[in-house]
Amino acid sequence: MEQTVEQKLKALWAWQSIHTKVDKIRQVRGELPIEVADLEDEIAGLETRNEKIRSELDELEDSIVSRKNMIKDAQAAIKKYETQLNEVKNNREYDAITKEIELQGLEIQVCEKRIREAEFEINNKTELYETTEGNLNYSKGELEVKKQELENITSETQKEEDTLLKEAEASESNIDERLLKVSNKLRKSFRNGLAIVSIERDSCSGCHNKIPAQMQSEIRQRKKILVCEHCGRILVDEEIASEES
Repeated sequence: MEQTVEQKLKALWAWQSIHTKVDKIRQVRGELPIEVADLEDEIAGLETRNEKIRSELDELEDSIVSRKNMIKDAQAAIKKYETQLNEVKNNREYDAITKEIELQGLEIQVCEKRIREAEFEINNKTELYETTEGNLNYSKGELEVKKQELENITSETQKEEDTLLKEAEASESNIDERLLKVSNKLRKSFRNGLAIVSIERDSCSGCHNKIPAQMQSEIRQRKKILVCEHCGRILVDEEIASEES
């Protein structure tokens, strides 16, 4: 059986009223879900940063070990060449061995310079690692607090919200498919989720703009579905609003 306009308006208002209750429950949670998500992202970023720093520190420490081994090798080579100096037979051999000793000495100097640079980098990166670790631990603590707050609020209201959502879904069967599509689109368009609003003090209770007297009269007659000429929300009269409140 085809619904009258009045029945359609009452069904829309009932649907909106249920969703408004759900919205109010979710408002109690405030920004907590967003804060939790932001903290989780921040923690993931800090952990990635510290993993990278730890990897760089390991590479620097490995490079120091490698350079120290190169120094040992160079020192051993110098000792060997110095022994050979006692056995040279001519100036050409002497100059060649002396050159090798000089080259090994330069190798030691370069390695020592690279070790000092690596140690300087290790100090800087260790400081950065410790700072990041401190921030990470602080953020993890904050996350636990926010999660607990959210869990407490959610556990108190989840059952009520679930019940209301089932009621909202059931109420959709009383609404024309085209009207439901329009209403859902309107709900998403407004921050407060109000798609169907009532006349309130001769104004639209959604945007608070004045509704012309002739239009108010037509709304109260419930002969056709009318929308606010300013915000586009579907309008119902005060009596429908009070009946369903």
